Amino acid sequence: MSGTGPGIDRRALVARHAVEVSGVVAESPLSVGNGEFCYTADVTGLQTFPGLYPVQDPGGGGRGTLLGTMSSWGWHSVPAAEPYDLAATMRTYRTPRGPVAYVDMRGGLSAHGESPSSAAESWLRANPHRLDLGRVGLVLHGAPPAPADLAGARQRLDLWTGAIGSRFRLGGVPVRVTTVCHPRRDVLALRVESDLLASGLAVRFAFPYGSQAWSDAADWSRPEAHSSELSRVDGGWRVTRTLDETMYAVTLALSPGAEPARTGPHEFTVTTAAAVLEVVAEFTPRATDGALPSFEETLAASRDHWAAFWSGGGAVDLSGSADPRAPELERRIVLSQYLTAIHCAGSYPPQETGLMVNSWRGRFHLEMHWWHGAHFPLWGRPELLERSLGWYSSILPRARETARRQGCAGARWPKQVGPDGRESPSPIGPFLVWQQPHPIYLAELVRRCSPRPEEVLHRYADIVLESAAFMAGFAVKGAAGYGLGPPLVPAQESYEAVRATAADPAFELAYWSWALGVAIRWRDMLGLPPEPSWERVSAGMAPPLVRGGVYAAMRAEPYTLLDDHPSMLYALGFVPHTGLIDPEIMRATLRHVLEVWPWETTWGWDYPAIAMTAARLGETTTALDALLLPVTKNTYLPNGHNRQTASLPIYLPGNGGLLAATALMARGWDGAPAHDAPGFPPGGAWIVRHEGLHPMP
Repeated sequence: MSGTGPGIDRRALVARHAVEVSGVVAESPLSVGNGEFCYTADVTGLQTFPGLYPVQDPGGGGRGTLLGTMSSWGWHSVPAAEPYDLAATMRTYRTPRGPVAYVDMRGGLSAHGESPSSAAESWLRANPHRLDLGRVGLVLHGAPPAPADLAGARQRLDLWTGAIGSRFRLGGVPVRVTTVCHPRRDVLALRVESDLLASGLAVRFAFPYGSQAWSDAADWSRPEAHSSELSRVDGGWRVTRTLDETMYAVTLALSPGAEPARTGPHEFTVTTAAAVLEVVAEFTPRATDGALPSFEETLAASRDHWAAFWSGGGAVDLSGSADPRAPELERRIVLSQYLTAIHCAGSYPPQETGLMVNSWRGRFHLEMHWWHGAHFPLWGRPELLERSLGWYSSILPRARETARRQGCAGARWPKQVGPDGRESPSPIGPFLVWQQPHPIYLAELVRRCSPRPEEVLHRYADIVLESAAFMAGFAVKGAAGYGLGPPLVPAQESYEAVRATAADPAFELAYWSWALGVAIRWRDMLGLPPEPSWERVSAGMAPPLVRGGVYAAMRAEPYTLLDDHPSMLYALGFVPHTGLIDPEIMRATLRHVLEVWPWETTWGWDYPAIAMTAARLGETTTALDALLLPVTKNTYLPNGHNRQTASLPIYLPGNGGLLAATALMARGWDGAPAHDAPGFPPGGAWIVRHEGLHPMP
């Protein structure tokens, strides 16, 4: 193994993993995007056959599609029947600080859907929801072609340029499509080449209403509820969209001779008599003036951007490895960098399914922000995390009010939210606490990797210090030390039924201790006086409960359920070494989990999390085995996405976790063994060449 020697041939590394598709691969469409905006295409390079790429609704509702056009800024709320307020969902719980009102949910949640008990619960969970901004597909003689008319389809995503090239035949006539996204503007650019353009082939834009469904972001059943107005503007055309209080614009620049025409209440078809049609469409939250880039300018900008992306930051080359799993791990690493860059690098924390398809109606889960974004600084791209990290400051007033209501200083971060940071009614989300230290961890990773750490300290001082202030106040001194809860729900969400009595989860105890220690160092680096309560809590957290020689999930009954995340493992792995965790007990816990855990109940980020635990314990073979465990929830599709289920068809926390674990295993961590790639097995089967990575804490 070596991290030295000749530099990695990055273009060759990336080219090895260009995605090539023959025919329809229903679970694995390809996307172009820039972190703020993303367009997912079928095998035609457009969204011609949405029904062939389905996503299920876990509650049994209508099927949606993987072929989304989404943005960070595109949100909508259905008008409420009355002014619903979170106060209507609150329930009082006994806590060590006295009675506290928590946002709650009297209805139920399950893997099969939701059953809200009131209109308030239903509306507050479903609004705002992320919009599908429009469907852009081919039509032939005014209607979508039949799938049977498609033949000879081949498609390639060139990662070095960020462009999708698609070739196929419709009714025996060749068609070629190039699909690309501008790296700095929410611009989709298309080039269609075919003799069919002169005889009925066209590009159609169709616009839906916003949807309150769990996964389907488009409601096509309410044309009367929104408007789409076409107008001429300098250099092209504009569709102005109005959906209740939401407005956005789609501005079009077309190749000479092409024109759009209204073909339905919310449909516009672009036709030309030429053999080449170029369409440039910019999606914006408000109408803007100024010329659009041409197709060629957009393609050139994409080429320059992705060449710079792959040439900078981190890289890992496993091509010299003898282990037969190395090519697949390298493929996952390369594709995960592309996918997280286009889906997880926007101005808000991402949803778990990014900008391809909704899950939980497009709302983002703050406990997943680490898994989406921690790898960016570790791979030398901290600016991609910083796009969303500053969002926490924008919701500080709301988070401070939550902390105040719960009898604590500082700010308590919510769980499932939209851009406004308003919590969702749930028997789980408002009781989670493991998202609370995330801003500290993420800001510390940025500081460690930044060439200007002083600027980072001041930029994120408010969210780090306010996070820590709540943490110190939330922990309560008990006989064994400072503890957490009740009420709470651990990262292992299987304990919602006992949230009123759940306390002292192993992972959260260690995370609290470590993150408060980081915040204490930030105070010192900022020149602020010490906070004695922070130091007492950080040094005095209660040790996790040990039962039968292994760590229990929490100190309250039922102690450990074999379901969901084995989160007790992450008290050492995800969390760096603390004095709270005994490595030998954790080693026994790791072996126990590997023997008994039902993997079908886990999630995609569990496998890199287990790998990090094993790596820090020196169990390097186990780390690799966990990272590549051949189970359903650790499946990576041809497009690189981590599939979970038919209703959670992609899962970006798995991709981000894979990159974080790879950085730890290849570059190491503070106090790691001195040899290179300390998380990979020795012996010569793994030759790990890496550059541009940063060590984990």
